[in-house]
Amino acid sequence: MNNNQKEKLSSNKFIQEFLDNESSLAFNNNYKFVEFASSLAYYLKSFSNINKLLDYVCLIFKHIFDQKIILIIPLNYEGEIWQENIKISANNKYLKNQKEIDSFFKKFKFSKNFKIKEILIFENALKNNFQEYKIETKKILSRGKCRGFIYIFSKDKNSQSIIEDKNFNFIENCLALGLENFCLIKTKKKHENVVREISTGAEIQSQLLPDYCPTIYGVDLAAHCRPALQLGGDYYDFMCLKTNISEKRKEKARWALVIGDVMGKGIPAGLLMTMLRGMLRAEVLTGLPPDRILHDLNQLAINDLDQSHRFVTLFYSDYDPRTRKLRFANAAHNPPLLWKSSDQKIIKLDAEGVVLGLQKDAEYYCGEIKLNENDLVLYYTDGVIDTSNSLGERFDEERLIKIFTKLCKQSYTSQEILNKIFKKLDDFTGQNRHLEDDASMVIFKLQ
Repeated sequence: MNNNQKEKLSSNKFIQEFLDNESSLAFNNNYKFVEFASSLAYYLKSFSNINKLLDYVCLIFKHIFDQKIILIIPLNYEGEIWQENIKISANNKYLKNQKEIDSFFKKFKFSKNFKIKEILIFENALKNNFQEYKIETKKILSRGKCRGFIYIFSKDKNSQSIIEDKNFNFIENCLALGLENFCLIKTKKKHENVVREISTGAEIQSQLLPDYCPTIYGVDLAAHCRPALQLGGDYYDFMCLKTNISEKRKEKARWALVIGDVMGKGIPAGLLMTMLRGMLRAEVLTGLPPDRILHDLNQLAINDLDQSHRFVTLFYSDYDPRTRKLRFANAAHNPPLLWKSSDQKIIKLDAEGVVLGLQKDAEYYCGEIKLNENDLVLYYTDGVIDTSNSLGERFDEERLIKIFTKLCKQSYTSQEILNKIFKKLDDFTGQNRHLEDDASMVIFKLQ
């Protein structure tokens, strides 16, 4: 069958002429039924207007079952009664009855949040109002899901049911398929819009993370965040505590270095991370010590975090290049690992404190340490150590400490160390396996 023939078969004009010139008995003729089925099948493949499909189906019903009135009530892609696409199939002699049914339906008010069980109330009302008819009911089902309802009105209460008629079932199945396809198209478009919005959100969020490491006197910095999904809940930042000074003077000013993790991942975690970033940047400019920064941040964010049923772990530190002193406070985040070059060992930088968003009057404590030449600090989120391989083994903190210790003994730059740790992480998880949680790391090395 060429394209011209297919287009001819898919036209309402052709099917109307075909049906008008043939009696319903003609459908017993194999050739005619093949023509009819081919036309309907091609229409299903190429249609883009569900209203036309429903008109088409009603047209066929009218000619095959000319002694019946058939009411089609479809459900839209949200599972609600599709008011504007309700159709009635009836011959001209039933026009008066058709108007009565249409009028009754318009008076019947379905609730906005339609439930399938509500249709039983409608069916009882329908039968009470049209007692002179025998009314049969058929659900339009596709893949076990209800796509709508068909009601068949017969004047002759002793007439044979058409529910089991092969022509009726064929048309009803085609209608179910058409309704399902339309719902899938709508759902796909909706998902595409969501994906597009998420991609835009991920792009904006990625711009909120520092796109480069600042120049701090005597420090070699490297950082990277690898989200598990498009939007992540990990956060790191570098902020100069002095504003309105030249870039050269900023190099020797005090700098805040922070890393945090919102519970969970995806859109909710990403939104909370963005909110927290704004609050923290405002607090940093106060110049308060780390413990006061976390205390005030907790006070500001606790209501929003409590309503979202999430909490945040955060490690906040500030570094003075002139004294090489690092002050820090911890809101239950993974303690950064400090490589003491002089002692050739790892120290965990930790201070007492609970997660943000848990206790309104939570107290935080400040720690302080003096750094020396070739000392390194590794800030990281739990997505690094919680990553598992195909055997279910965790990367864990002990493995990270061993790898970090080995790398610190070499003459690598911060960026090289960062790249090698991520490479070890990838080798551990294996090919074609994604991170289960957002993973972020910051390497801070004194030159």
